[in-house]
This record gives sequence, C-alpha cells and structure tokens, in this order.
Amino acid sequence: MNIIDRDKIRVAVIDMNNGVTNQGMRGIQEILLRYRTENDIDLCYDIFDLRQKGEIPDEHYDIYISSGGPGSPFDGEGQQWENDFFNLLDKIECHNKISSQKKHAFLICHSFQMACRKYHVGEVIRRKSTAFGIFPVFLTEEGENDLIFNGLPNPLYAVDSRDWQVINPDDVLFSNSEAKVLALEKERPHVDLERCVMSVRFTKEIVGTQFHPEADPVGMKMYLLQEDKMKAIIDNHGLEKYEDMLSSLDNPDKIKLTQSVILPNFLTEALNALQEA
Repeated sequence: MNIIDRDKIRVAVIDMNNGVTNQGMRGIQEILLRYRTENDIDLCYDIFDLRQKGEIPDEHYDIYISSGGPGSPFDGEGQQWENDFFNLLDKIECHNKISSQKKHAFLICHSFQMACRKYHVGEVIRRKSTAFGIFPVFLTEEGENDLIFNGLPNPLYAVDSRDWQVINPDDVLFSNSEAKVLALEKERPHVDLERCVMSVRFTKEIVGTQFHPEADPVGMKMYLLQEDKMKAIIDNHGLEKYEDMLSSLDNPDKIKLTQSVILPNFLTEALNALQEA
C-alpha cells in the first residue's frame, strides 16, 4: 500500500447529530486512530458540530467525513448550516477541478441523503416505517469495481438505520450524469416498493453510503441492549429478529468486516490520490 509521505494529513469530521447521543462519532474516530497507528502516518482530525453549533471546516483539510444524524434530510432547508455544508461540497469540487492534490469526502446516512438532494440523485422520501438493523447490501457492477468495497463480499452486511430513503422511481437516468449507484438494498419481490439506493459516488472524490460503515459490534450491542431500543425492535420486528441481530454481531464476516474495510479503503484512496500529485 502506498501511503503519502508528508508532514501531516488533516481530516475534518463533520458531526451531523444535532447534540443527540450516538455511537457513530465514536466509530469514526476509532477508525481514524486505528488507521493512523496501523499505517504509521501523522494523521490528525478536528470535529465540527455543524447542526447544533454551526461549525464548518474550511477548505484546507485533506479529507472530509460527514456523519449520520437524526431527523429529516430536509430539516436544514433554507438554514445557514445547510448552506454552509453545500458550499463546502462546492469548494471541494472547485478545488478538485483545478488542483492535482485532490480532496476526498465521505458522507454517511443523513449527510448522504442531503447530498442526494444537492446532486439531484434519485428522490429522497420518507419510509413507510423505520428501517433498523443489520441487513445485506447488494453491490451494483460499479460497486463491485469501486475501491471502497474492495475486500468485501457481495452482498456485504451493514447497520442500517433510517426513516428516509433515496429511490429512483422511474428507472430514468439520474439527472446528475456523473453520479454512479454503487449499492442497493435487497430485492423484495413481495413488496411493491422501489429498492432503496444504499451507496453513490457523487463525483470521483465524493462518495457516500446510506448505511453506517463506521458501526462496530461493541457500539451496536450497547445500542441494542438499551431497553427502549430493545422494546421498539421487538414490537416492530419480533423477538426472533431481535435475537438474530444480537447473534449476527458476533459474526466476524458481517459488520465487523464492513467496519474494517470501507472507511479504511476510502482513506487509502484519498491518501494515494494526494501522493500521486
């Protein structure tokens, strides 16, 4: 693996959780710290609390990771924090058009849905019911050839938690011709619903997932064992589904594998692009 040789790699982590306690930010930070140690590189990160405090990174970071979060992906319409987020994506794109040192961004769940709105990818709609659990994610042909999924089976398994989703209702080409769909949810032949889009590469350097690649078995188990979460899952999906989720956390080929591959692959892709420059 070629890793860039330079003074310091600066990563901006955008917290979209709006002050709500979650496991996602811990997962992202653990991946960054582990990657720094395993690859022996000088990587530092700063956290920006965007929705709650209006904090936004400038364009002088090398890599950007933007988290999931609660609520509707339309919550920020017309608000300063959403404008700042979209402007940052524009600045990254503008930089990449004129510079050989490309900046990369990874967008998770809430950030992914917002980007689908910005880039006119599919249609962002509310689900009939909350999707929550560990589900198979199916790679498209483009996804199978995309570096971020290198080393994962098809389907891969991931933590999915959403009240909203992105669909492409008329099977027409997305109005953004540069965007590539990398993954879809499983086919449900008994349900007359579109398959939700699970991952998109919006531009060569900006990619995102509907699911949570930062989720790890420890954090997920802590989440599932909370009494309100346990009750909600059993009420909505039954005890058998709940017990299946808990047992699948111990399977090394499911979310543990996904967590160890996708964001590290993204970081390597971003660092190699900087090095090539």
